[in-house]
Amino acid sequence: MIQPEIRDISVEDMRRFGFGSYLNGGNTSPGDNKYASAADWVALADAMYQASVDDSLDGSVIPTMWGTDAVHGHNNLVGATLFPHNIGLGAMGDPVLIEAIAKATALEVRATGVDWAFAPTVATARDDRWGRTYESYSESPDVVKDYARAAVYGLQGHPGRDFLQQDSVLSSVKHFIGDGGTYLGDDQGDNRDTEQQLLNIHGQGYVSGLTAGAQIVMASFNSWHGEKVHGSYYLLTDVLKQQMGFDGFVVGDWSGHGQVKGCSNESCPQAINAGLDMFMAPTDAWRPLFYNTLAQVKSGQIPIARIDDAVTRILRVKARFGLFEQGKPSQRPYAGDQNLLGQAAHRKIARQAVRKSLVLLKNHGNLLPLSPTQHIFVAGDGAHNITKQSGGWTLTWQGTNNSNSDFPGATSILEGITEQVTVAGGVVSYDVAGNYTHKPDVAIVIFGENPYAEGHGDRTDVAYQPGDKTDLAILKRLQAAGIPVVSIFLSGRPMWVNAELNASDAFVAAWLPGSEGAGIADVILRNQRQQIQYPISGKLSFSWPNSPYIQVNEGDDPQPILFPFGYGLHYGEHDPLGDDLNETLEAATGQNSERLLYNGQMHAPWLLWLGADSQREQVTSNASRLGQVAYRTADKQVQEDAMHITFSGEGPGQVLFNSKSNFREDLRSDLLQHGELKITVNVHDIGEQPVFLRTQCDSDTQQPCGATLPLMQPAAVLLDRWQIYTVPLRCIAAAGMEFQNTTVPFALYSEGRAAFTLSKVSIVTHAEARDAPCLTVTGE
Repeated sequence: MIQPEIRDISVEDMRRFGFGSYLNGGNTSPGDNKYASAADWVALADAMYQASVDDSLDGSVIPTMWGTDAVHGHNNLVGATLFPHNIGLGAMGDPVLIEAIAKATALEVRATGVDWAFAPTVATARDDRWGRTYESYSESPDVVKDYARAAVYGLQGHPGRDFLQQDSVLSSVKHFIGDGGTYLGDDQGDNRDTEQQLLNIHGQGYVSGLTAGAQIVMASFNSWHGEKVHGSYYLLTDVLKQQMGFDGFVVGDWSGHGQVKGCSNESCPQAINAGLDMFMAPTDAWRPLFYNTLAQVKSGQIPIARIDDAVTRILRVKARFGLFEQGKPSQRPYAGDQNLLGQAAHRKIARQAVRKSLVLLKNHGNLLPLSPTQHIFVAGDGAHNITKQSGGWTLTWQGTNNSNSDFPGATSILEGITEQVTVAGGVVSYDVAGNYTHKPDVAIVIFGENPYAEGHGDRTDVAYQPGDKTDLAILKRLQAAGIPVVSIFLSGRPMWVNAELNASDAFVAAWLPGSEGAGIADVILRNQRQQIQYPISGKLSFSWPNSPYIQVNEGDDPQPILFPFGYGLHYGEHDPLGDDLNETLEAATGQNSERLLYNGQMHAPWLLWLGADSQREQVTSNASRLGQVAYRTADKQVQEDAMHITFSGEGPGQVLFNSKSNFREDLRSDLLQHGELKITVNVHDIGEQPVFLRTQCDSDTQQPCGATLPLMQPAAVLLDRWQIYTVPLRCIAAAGMEFQNTTVPFALYSEGRAAFTLSKVSIVTHAEARDAPCLTVTGE
C-alpha cells in the first residue's frame, strides 16, 4: 500500500519491505542517469522484481510493479517517441488516432520493463490560467469522454478481446476529481462546483474510462468545497467505489495525502479510511509513513477491514494484469528492445497527430500553404528548439534543462521546413532574432510559451508576453519591411495574442507538438507540384479568449470569445479576421498584478545562477555547487517546488536571477510607486552576518548601478518557519536601482553562514504599497 520513488529506496529496501509498487518521478531515471537505456531500466526492474519475490526478510513472494508518467509517449526516455500533448490531440477530433497513440506508448513503456502508465489525464480544464491546461484534451466533457475511452483501450486493450495482454500496460485515469475546475485555475486549489456539475463536467472521463476497463484511479490534489479529495470518503468510497462500481484500486498523487487536514507526509490514517488504497510516498517520508500506518492499524485507528479491502483491490489488479505469471521483466516480450523506442511506425503516428492538431486561426489572402520554391526566412526561438516544442513532462518534470541533442531521431520545426524546401529547390535562411541578410519572399516566425508543468505554469492571466514583447517586435519588423508573415504559435493553452495576430498574415496554433516537428512542414508547405500535401483540419477544443482576464468556455457569453470552441479555418476558406483587434492591456478590475520571477521554476527571461567570489555559474541541474554556495531542489508542497541554498561562510556568496546574455529588462511597467518585491523563504540557519537583498542594473553612466539592502538580520530572523519578506520597489530605487535597466531583479548575498529554502519571488503591484515601510516580514 506504499509506493516509494526509485531515488529514495534501494533494492535492499524492496527486499525488506516488499513494496507493492514503486515509481520514477518526472526528474528520475535509473542510476540518476538521464540517458539510461531500455536495458538499464529493465535491469533495475529485474532487481526490484527479484527483491520483491524474495521472501527471506518479509515473507512475501508477491511481485512489485513499476509506474511512470508516460503522458505524451514514454516521455522520460531519451529517444522515445513524443506525441503532441493532450491539448493538441483534442484539436484532432480523432479518437481512433488517440487509441493508436496510446497503444504505441504502451509498447515503448513495455520495452523498459515498466508495468503501469500514470495516464490518461481526463481533466476537463475550464480555466486556461491553470498550469496543467495542456494535459487536458478539451474544455468539453464530451471530447474528454470520447478520448478517455480510446486512451484506456490503447493502453490496456479491449475487455473481452485483447485485454491486458503482454503488449499492454496498466492505465490510471486521473486525477479524480475536479482538478480542471479549481477556483481561478489554481493548481491543487478548490473546486466549488455543485455535485451535478462535478459529474457532468469533470466526471465524464471516468464514466467512459472505467467502462473501458481502467484498473487504477489516481486521486487528485485539489479540494472539493474545501475538503481535499485524498481525504474525502464521500468521493473516493461512496461515489467512486460504490455508486460507480469501481473495483480496481485508488492511488494517491505525489505526497497528496500530506495535504489532508490533520495529516503529514509521514502520517495520514484519514486518507486510507477515506478510500485511498495506495500512498504515493516519494522522498524518505515513506519509512515513517510505513511505521505510523502499521501502528494506526494495530491501534484500530485504521480498521483492519479497510486494509483488507485495499490489499484485495491491489492484488485483484495484479492478477488481472497477469503479474504473477509474467516472471521477471527481462523475460517478458519487448523488454529491453531499444529499437522500440522512437521506432519509425510510432514516429509516423506522432507525425500524423501533429498534422491533424494544427488549427488555422488567420490566413489573409490565402497565404498558406506556402510554395516550397520560394526564399523562406525562419525566425523565432521555437524554430530549432525541440525542448520548447515538446513542453513539460519531457525528459525532466518541467521539460527544461534539455537541448536538441537530447532528442535523437526527433526533428525541430526548422529542420522539417528546411528538408522539404531544399528538396523542392527553394531556399531557407534562419536567424532566431529575425535578422536577415537578403530580403525573403515570406517569413515563418515560430514562438510561444517555454516549458512548464503543474502549478509552475499557473498564471494570473493569459496575456502572452505582457512585458517582454520580443516576439511581437520580430513580427512587426518583418511586416514593416513588406514581408508576408506566418506565425506558428507554440503553447499549452489558448492565450491573448491580439497584437501578434494583428502583426501576422497567417497564424497557426500548433500547441506542443512533441518530437515530430516535421509534421508542421507537411501542412504549411505545398509539394513540388504546388499541390496541398495535407489539409489543415484542426478545430479548437478550447475557446480562444479576447481578453487576458476573462475565462471562456463552450456555451458561455460569446462577447469575450475571439474564436469559439470548434473554430478552425480550412485552406481556401474566407478569413473574416481583420488586423484591428484590441491590443490594449488594461489592468483587471479589482485585481492585483503579479509578475512571477520564481515559483519553483524560473520565469523567462530570468535564469538561476550561483556566485562565489568573482565567479558565476548558471544552475542547470537539480543539485549544484560553486565554491561556498550549494543549491539543490526541495519540496515544499509538491515535487521540487522550492530551492534550498547553503552559504558555507567561507567567503562571499550569492544566488541570483540573471538572463543568459545579461540584457537589460525594463521593469518600470510594474509601477514603482505601487510595486513590491515579495520573497517567500524559510530560514534554517544564519551566522553572524546578515543576508542582503541585491539588485543590479546596466546604466549608461559610469556610476555603479544597483541596490544592496539588508534583508535577514541574525538577531531578528525566526528560524524554520515560512515567512514573506516584502520590500517596496520605491525603496530599492531610492538605494540606487534603475528598474528600466534591470539585469538582476533579485539576488541574496552574504559573506557569512546561512541556509534557507526559497519557494517564491515575485513583483506584486497594489495601491497600498505606496505607503508601506521598506521591509515587512509576515507569516505565510
